[in-house]
Amino acid sequence: MEWDTGEYVWKQVADVIRQRIKDGQYRPRTPIPSEIRLAEELGVAKGTIRKAVAHLREAGVLYTLPQKGTFVSAPGSQAGHDEDTAAE
Repeated sequence: MEWDTGEYVWKQVADVIRQRIKDGQYRPRTPIPSEIRLAEELGVAKGTIRKAVAHLREAGVLYTLPQKGTFVSAPGSQAGHDEDTAAE
């Protein structure tokens, strides 16, 4: 994948993840691929993936459950509110 040098790569990675959610590739309450897998797939460093995921968590798009992974938030939910239902 080629990255626009005029914008931070982590922002572009966040946009890719958002687009995959919009396209239904990553569905609500399901985990996204691991940092390692995303880094290999997109050809970027794990730190870049971490920054993009952190940004999307802050925006309420994703949430992380310790030792379980990072999941797509349900549409219309607020950050942190999906954690109770993610294990169902």
